[in-house]
Parts: sequence; structure tokens; C-alpha cells
Amino acid sequence: MCSGARWIASPNHDERPEGAKVELLVIHNISLPPGEFGGEWITDLFLDRLHPGAHPWFARLAGVHVSAHFLIRRDGEVIQYVPCGKRAWHAGASSWNGRSRCNDFSVGIELEGTDELPFTEAQYGALVPLTTAIFARYGKLELAGHSDIAPGRKTDPGAHFDWKRYRAAVGA
Repeated sequence: MCSGARWIASPNHDERPEGAKVELLVIHNISLPPGEFGGEWITDLFLDRLHPGAHPWFARLAGVHVSAHFLIRRDGEVIQYVPCGKRAWHAGASSWNGRSRCNDFSVGIELEGTDELPFTEAQYGALVPLTTAIFARYGKLELAGHSDIAPGRKTDPGAHFDWKRYRAAVGA
């Protein structure tokens, strides 16, 4: 578990393949319902308890089993759902540098947000030390957005994510 993160165990994970090394950190964004922040809907999704009738948009998520290693809320709170040594189900159909199945060799960080809005100072203030802690454990990882590993299928973290700022802050 990551020091300082609130721990909420998601059932949506499994073992990484034998010999798989963590080599990639994937940045995502998520809001449920889309464009709305706060509440427990994201946690409910990651814990398989999101009721499809709770909001009209949630019906499309019925039967979906997903998770991420971490979520950073708009206020900078960090929640960890899956240990980094386990495979979280965040990337879906994906590839990076010719390798498919990015979940096998990546850590996924969700930022509470959308493609259309900038992320908060508090989120960058939490993302940088979280990334630094992950680098301390695994060495410097490659950094990618969900859009980079699933082009045409995913667009997050979106144009408002400040890659230049982030990469400079973490020495990547």
C-alpha cells in the first residue's frame, strides 16, 4: 500500500503474469456521471457495486469490471484500490511500444476529471509525490496517457493534462 493513500480494496484485479515487471505508468481521467465530481460513484464502479439504475448513464456500465491502482480526487485525496504488485483492470485493449495487454506491466492512476476541464493544483500536488513513490519502488517508468495506449478508443487524460509540467516535476 502507498503511504498516505486511503485504502479501499477492489475485487477487480488479479496476478500479473509470471515474470512481468512494472514498466509503464498510465494516466487516466474519470468522472461519474460524466462531468460530475465528488461522491462515491467511482469507488462504487471499482468495487462492482455501481447500481445501473442510480443514474441514466450508469446503465452502459452494467456488468463492467474495472479498477485502477489509484484515484486522485479533485481535492488531492489519493485512494488506492489495488496493490501495485497486482494487475488492476484499467487499460483494456491496449498496446505500448509493440506490447499488448498493458495491464500486465503497468500501474494505472485515475484523475477525477474530464477531457474538457483542467486538472486541479491539488491533483498535480498529489500526482507528483505519488509518481515519485512509484518510481522509488520500480525505477523510472515510462509515462503514457490512456489515449496513447488505446488510440482511437480512449481520449483521456485529455488535452488539459499538462504533460510538460508533470514530466518536469517527476524528472521524466
